[in-house]
Amino acid sequence: MAAATSTSLTFSGLRRISPKLDSAAVSSNQSFVHRVNSSIRLVSSSSHRSPRGVVAMAGSGKFFVGGNWKCNGTKDSIAKLVSDLNSATLEADVDVVVSPPFVYIDQVKSSLTDRIEISGQNSWVGKGGAFTGEISVEQLKDLGCKWVILGHSERRHVIGEKDEFIGKKAAYALNEGLGVIACIGEKLEEREAGKTFDVCFEQLKAFADAVPSWDNIVVAYEPVWAIGTGKVASPQQAQEVHVAVRGWLKKNVSEEVASKTRIIYGGSVNGGNSAELAKEEDIDGFLVGGASLKGPEFATIVNSVTSKKVAA
Repeated sequence: MAAATSTSLTFSGLRRISPKLDSAAVSSNQSFVHRVNSSIRLVSSSSHRSPRGVVAMAGSGKFFVGGNWKCNGTKDSIAKLVSDLNSATLEADVDVVVSPPFVYIDQVKSSLTDRIEISGQNSWVGKGGAFTGEISVEQLKDLGCKWVILGHSERRHVIGEKDEFIGKKAAYALNEGLGVIACIGEKLEEREAGKTFDVCFEQLKAFADAVPSWDNIVVAYEPVWAIGTGKVASPQQAQEVHVAVRGWLKKNVSEEVASKTRIIYGGSVNGGNSAELAKEEDIDGFLVGGASLKGPEFATIVNSVTSKKVAA
């Protein structure tokens, strides 16, 4: 197992600046990440450039964009969405994944371009059997899925899945050959109480204690208060959490894992804000909800990787 050590970073979470996520809070928090960087030597802009010399990313993998279609769509609407995606022009240096509702996976797989991979939205903790309503990893693989989303806030806070259970699900999926999009994120009251890092690190530790390897894991930071609300973390707010997550991986797993693991952002990402978010060095892509149901807009988000490109 790739277990985490008991070592923890020396800060407890984002400070409570004010009860509101306003511009003053953003401005105050911008300086915080610089103090974090200097005190615990997290990712620096000079030491974790992509070895490709093309895209400014702290993670060394490709930009990654996933579309989580959640419990949306009909056969007709999904056929239209697939058609739009098939006709879209997508930047080559991006891994693109979509996650249809389970009942439409076969329809999507049989009609979607091979340029885009398929993910499940959830999977069971072990081999299939007498588990009513569940979907096994083996079934997802049988339909051609390459990935599965685990730990999404709607599974945590609506369905009631616990950190340890989610970690075990991730371990099983990885052992069976599926990539895992591992979701973490804080609720609004946790952010306001200054517990953002505490919550995210606890969720990360549950993954780290269980998974056999980090080779096929993408971490998705999704602040719960920004999912489907129209509120989006500012680029600075997202960046400071991504920096801290990478720092936790470096200190508690390994420097290599911290460098290689892609940390993507989710929470009301759309075609209008993705380019600014993508400019942040530690934002290695996106997990997109509602905007992924619109083919042209999802393509715009995928192509926001161009905002990250720098001269070689």
